[in-house]
Amino acid sequence: METNTAPKLAPSLNGIIEQSIRDNWELTALSDMGGVNLQFNDVAVYIEKLHILFEAAGLKPGDKVAICGKNASKWAVALLACLTARMVAVPILHEFKPDMIHHLVNHSDAKLLFVDEAIWENLDERLLPSLVGAFFISEMGMPFSRSKKLSEARNNINTLFGKKFPYDFKPEDVRYVRESPGELALINYTSGSTGASKGVMLSYRSLWSNIRFCLDHLHFLKPGDGIVNMLPLAHLYGMTIDMLHPFCRGCHCHFLTRVPSPKIILKAFADVRPKLIIAVPLILEKIIRTQVFPLLEKPLMRILLKVPVLDSRLLAKVKAGLEQAFGGHLQELIIGGAALNGEVEAFLRKIGFPYTVGYGMTECGPLISYSPPSENRLRSCGRIVDRMEAKVESPDPQRVPGNLWVRGDNVMDGYYKNEKATREAIPDPASGWMNTGDLCTIDPDGFITISGRSKTMILGPSGQNIYPEEIEHALDNLHFVSESLVIDDNGRLIALVYPDFDSARSLGLDREALEKVMEENIATLNKSLPAYSKISRIKIFEEEFEKTPKRSIKRFLYQP
Repeated sequence: METNTAPKLAPSLNGIIEQSIRDNWELTALSDMGGVNLQFNDVAVYIEKLHILFEAAGLKPGDKVAICGKNASKWAVALLACLTARMVAVPILHEFKPDMIHHLVNHSDAKLLFVDEAIWENLDERLLPSLVGAFFISEMGMPFSRSKKLSEARNNINTLFGKKFPYDFKPEDVRYVRESPGELALINYTSGSTGASKGVMLSYRSLWSNIRFCLDHLHFLKPGDGIVNMLPLAHLYGMTIDMLHPFCRGCHCHFLTRVPSPKIILKAFADVRPKLIIAVPLILEKIIRTQVFPLLEKPLMRILLKVPVLDSRLLAKVKAGLEQAFGGHLQELIIGGAALNGEVEAFLRKIGFPYTVGYGMTECGPLISYSPPSENRLRSCGRIVDRMEAKVESPDPQRVPGNLWVRGDNVMDGYYKNEKATREAIPDPASGWMNTGDLCTIDPDGFITISGRSKTMILGPSGQNIYPEEIEHALDNLHFVSESLVIDDNGRLIALVYPDFDSARSLGLDREALEKVMEENIATLNKSLPAYSKISRIKIFEEEFEKTPKRSIKRFLYQP
């Protein structure tokens, strides 16, 4: 039986980071695929240099440092430097427009900004009055400074580092001040799928608890194991579970430097051969739909799959082929960020693929529930994680969906400079219970099944609760539906659909034929729906729905 190799450490995030750097000194820690490679000792050197610059800028623990750029090794270094210096990191999604970046840098009171050069070109330092200086993430160049001392320190950083460590820089020289568990570590602005962004305040306790859970439960990972980092580092799922956790384990993070298309991702899997893959449903669904489903639709395969004796052998071959597509060493695929397509999940269960679906939110840094592949259940997103509690506001929590409330170490301290939103989420701070805004049921074994968002729930004509996500989940499984939204238009339910135009064209379907298929889809769907939630009409969209960086549809943009 495999033993748990998680480090036995006191509850200090900086303590875990420090020990990982010391223990894995000569292993490669961070790589940009096709670019820079940093060993753990390189990361330690960069962290010390950034600490020197923080001091030169006059920063003190608790001061804010914004980071805005595409995924890269130096992005991760900037975050690690902030955490270990007890600065409050403010990750900002690089997809945001310049006016939003200006707003978030100012709103967060950031004094330093780490930024991609291409993003900085569209910013105006005159609109950022609180900034002491800005650094390019890639080479730590400094395009802007309001501090002579900071400028001099940047120009002489190697000399200053040499004075601090005159003889050598060894593992024992890595010593980070331990944080207080309740100390503010991050302000992370939400992606805004249901409205404007809010600054989620997360303590070191929250980050430590999330990382500790991963170290305690993903036992198969070892120092030196490779990770393919596809998710945005400015989002908590990508930052905490996909980067900080592997770094603290001594793993090797590989950052994709281009848009993660299925072709690029599959090549990365082949090169890195990861044991663990963290992904959102969209990535997995695209790979399976392009790599597997076309094979299963071939006439001979469809015939053979109906032969009982051959069925298990063929499914085993399909499973082996899919595992090979993911690099050949995969032990667990964790899906999060949104619900997994029902057709895809049923297929994965049928072939015995080692997947599981987790659930979380930025406000919990992000973990709320998880179960390993050996325990996961269809349509469920696992059980509540360690150091957390959950309750459902429902007369019958096992059968009737209700608001999910959580409390524990992972839960945020509130929204930065937004007392009203904080009190809406955490009405009674003394109790610690936070309203997730999600509707769910919890079975007798503690498995959570999400029905939808309370903010998106539609009230039916006789007071029935209609969960559009459940209807969309069924609609997305029908012919040529790429993605869908169900909205309420003056008491009538309308389905907005972005079709799979490529597949339709490959089969020779013109626009008129595709519209007919969509009408047939609605007729099929309505047969399975109660009268109060039937779809009255369909509207076809020519382009994908606008999404947040974590690939959630911005629903509020499509409400009538």
